Amino acid sequence: MKRRNLIKGMAAALPTLWLSRAMGNNIFEEQLLNEPIASGPFEPTWESLQKYQTPEWFRNAKFGIWAHWGPQCQPEAGDWYARGMYQEGSWQYKIHLQKYGHPSKFGFKDVINEWKAEKWDPEELVSLYKSAGAQYFMALANHHDNFDLYDSKYQNQWNATKVGPKKDLIGGWAKAARNNGLPFGVSVHASHAWRWYEVAQRSDKSGPYEGIPYDGKLSKADGKGKWWDGLDPQGLYAQNHPLSQGSLDDNFNSDQWDWGNGVYPPTNAYIEKFYNRTIELINKYNPDVVYFDDSQLPLWPVSDAGLRIAAHFYNKSIKEHGDLRVVLNGKKLNESQRKAMVWDIERGQANEIQPLPWQTDTCIGGWHYDRALYERDGYKSAKTIVQTLVDIVSKNGNLMLNIPVRGDGTIDEKERKIIEEIGRWMKANSESIYATRPWKAFGEGPAQEEAAKLSEQGFNEGKGKEFTYQDIRFAMKSDVVYATAMGWPEDGKLVIKSLAKTSEHFRREIQKIEWLPTRQSLSFERTENGLVVSLPERGADELTYANVIKIFS
Repeated sequence: MKRRNLIKGMAAALPTLWLSRAMGNNIFEEQLLNEPIASGPFEPTWESLQKYQTPEWFRNAKFGIWAHWGPQCQPEAGDWYARGMYQEGSWQYKIHLQKYGHPSKFGFKDVINEWKAEKWDPEELVSLYKSAGAQYFMALANHHDNFDLYDSKYQNQWNATKVGPKKDLIGGWAKAARNNGLPFGVSVHASHAWRWYEVAQRSDKSGPYEGIPYDGKLSKADGKGKWWDGLDPQGLYAQNHPLSQGSLDDNFNSDQWDWGNGVYPPTNAYIEKFYNRTIELINKYNPDVVYFDDSQLPLWPVSDAGLRIAAHFYNKSIKEHGDLRVVLNGKKLNESQRKAMVWDIERGQANEIQPLPWQTDTCIGGWHYDRALYERDGYKSAKTIVQTLVDIVSKNGNLMLNIPVRGDGTIDEKERKIIEEIGRWMKANSESIYATRPWKAFGEGPAQEEAAKLSEQGFNEGKGKEFTYQDIRFAMKSDVVYATAMGWPEDGKLVIKSLAKTSEHFRREIQKIEWLPTRQSLSFERTENGLVVSLPERGADELTYANVIKIFS
């Protein structure tokens, strides 16, 4: 009792520190955490976090660009490389054998050491993204590979200032974003390393290396005389624990993303290390957005670490600015949880207007750079990106678009061409995107009638019917309605059924209609069947896949 009172007294003397409490075996433990925590109106509970209000800057921004870039881009062999390279017989395992050697001798820690980011120019890239219309920029702070891309005193051996590039990448991205006047975000994925890296405990089942363990269980003592002498591989791999149920199955059990269904429980030391790393990231780099690649919040529901991080993030904003200016993203949120943070849908979008702001995160290719996609022209087109953006905005959402970065820190010429084309469309039509709000209906047309069902996490993009000129999306600003047709009618006559003379959504008289790119007035007729608008003469450019008219009443 005396010990408990003493610690509570210390907490009262240090109001910026939370106390972490753990109950187990009838023993009450209290641990004073290391990172300073902001006090304020938000507490680390779902009920308290539901007082959150999405800031207007985010609601107005609509379009952000993401650099999902880390050491897994060095092999240029796609996403989840640090897992796939340990899965015997997989395509990434085969690439690893050919490029680096066997994972018992050359593991992912050694891939990190190869990564130098020697051509990285964050100022040039962020400036390019701003010219394409991005209103905020986000950078990967760590991935499931557990490697911090910033100067981290809690991941003090396995971070980008100590191994690999030996640069503070988050620091460089943050400076470039702010030099370009863009809000800056970070994405955090490392909570899952515990389960995700279990493949590194395996060994080959056949062949010359049969039964020889991969490097996932190596210790600091094993590094004597090697390049990593003095480094502890377990600081990266975190594999000093038994395997989870089903771990030997190559298909990751997505139900275990929620830390149930047979996951071997993470230790308190693992949880608190992740917590402190993330709090330090927020305190040191002051991000405007924190994106968690987690169901709800990191390590929920086996720990309250994510709730504590969220409360600090919100309270810090209020303490420093007097109001909430920050955004927290999470996935698979129920209706109550969507009040506590901004719902993110991975590689998909909602099928109707959402009552609260939300975000899609997607990519023009793979999450990590994949040279094979580049070589086979596998990127999404600017047309697909623009139409996706228009559709998302009509439903009260934002689009966060990843442009994969090569290991050396550059993007390829095909990506650059796509970005530049998006920029040309945005320059002519961004008024219909920025600072808009949903209209009474988000749209009309055959694509929505056959829209793919949204799964719990997302992943419905590209599964529906392709857009045509009959597919129209709406947005509004004050008393102006913007209508965007996802194609060009052959006769140049655009018919909008939702704006017919008898429309219950639009009872006012239409005074004028303009072609948004040039402000040219367009002739129109409003009939019982629809609003018929005569489009201007079609130009020779390639941007007629999303055609915006501005409707005044």
